[in-house]
Amino acid sequence: MFDYRRTMDEILRRQVESGFVKGASAMVLHRGQEKYFFACGQADAERGIAMGKDTIIRLFSMTKPITAAAVMILAERGELDLWDPVSKYLPSFQGQRVWNDGGDTLPAERDSTLWDMLNMTSGIPYPDENHAPGRMMDSLFRELIDRRKKGERVDTQEYLERIGRIPLCFQPGERWMYGLSADVLGGVIERVSGVSFGEFLREELFTPLEMRDTGFFVPGEKLSRFAQAYEWHEDLGVLLPFEGCQLGEYYGEDVAFESGGAGLTSTLEDYSHFALMMLHGGSFGGKRILGEKTVGFMTQNRLNASQRISLNWDSLKGYGYGCLMRVLTDQGAAGSNGSLGEFGWDGWMGNYVTMDPADDMILMYFIQRCNAGNVGALPEIRKLRMATYADLKE
Repeated sequence: MFDYRRTMDEILRRQVESGFVKGASAMVLHRGQEKYFFACGQADAERGIAMGKDTIIRLFSMTKPITAAAVMILAERGELDLWDPVSKYLPSFQGQRVWNDGGDTLPAERDSTLWDMLNMTSGIPYPDENHAPGRMMDSLFRELIDRRKKGERVDTQEYLERIGRIPLCFQPGERWMYGLSADVLGGVIERVSGVSFGEFLREELFTPLEMRDTGFFVPGEKLSRFAQAYEWHEDLGVLLPFEGCQLGEYYGEDVAFESGGAGLTSTLEDYSHFALMMLHGGSFGGKRILGEKTVGFMTQNRLNASQRISLNWDSLKGYGYGCLMRVLTDQGAAGSNGSLGEFGWDGWMGNYVTMDPADDMILMYFIQRCNAGNVGALPEIRKLRMATYADLKE
């Protein structure tokens, strides 16, 4: 007989017992109430700290939906237009060029817009060894990270000033490609608001949403709750602490680069407040953060058929994409019993959220294993989703 809680517990326990992760946790909210929570294993095995509801984790790309919400706050207030060219705010994005497979560059046919950034159709890559612009971006990030390690203050605006000079992978709007678009939006928010990206998020989102443990750095008094990140070493067959740096992430109190695509840390409890706000049409605890129509606008597929061809990750089968989030459009292709229109995103270390307006349900899953997002943790995420939807009642 199907026992929901036991099924969910066992999925998480098996991940820890198999050695796939050191610790795992999940929370489900249904109709605004906690339906399920379980944590097992260790947030930091070396220090003997257990995984818990208040464990602080690296969100990585689960930062992106928060950045999208911040952009929409400014759009609602008439302080920016979604079709503004990025170069209006970040001058280095003027006159961008597009990489040609022949080994040279061509002028961009039009300026990249904020809308391109929100939908990952800008042509701006992540560091990537598979193509020339990605290799250039990788070289740039290595340089900037090395400078930070030497004690230089390399802030968000300097990152973006340099990013704007890297050739695009394709003409703006031509197709979907995951990249640094959300980081660009963080820099735009700074220019429009006149405060740092982190300060804007604190004032406009984290304080009203009571997200007390969310930010771009972890204060000293909270480090005992900061989970260790782990990396699988195939040659040794073990998980070991990850001490590297993928995208300039740095969680010290002197952090200067506030990454809109990957920089935030948070807890299950905190992120649930943001998810509840999005799920309930922009309101949380009687406070209006975004308009209901705005949230509805954010949570739809915005890719046309041509752009969607490259939305081909296994984790995105059956999904569209818009405003830095996936949106379920085809249950069969996704192999999911979820409701059409459920939306959310995940992160490089395997953490994951889905928000489902039709069922008034939120599912969050937190782990900290390098490169677990999209593929490594996907089978377990599908199992958690399948069990949760199976247990929902009208």
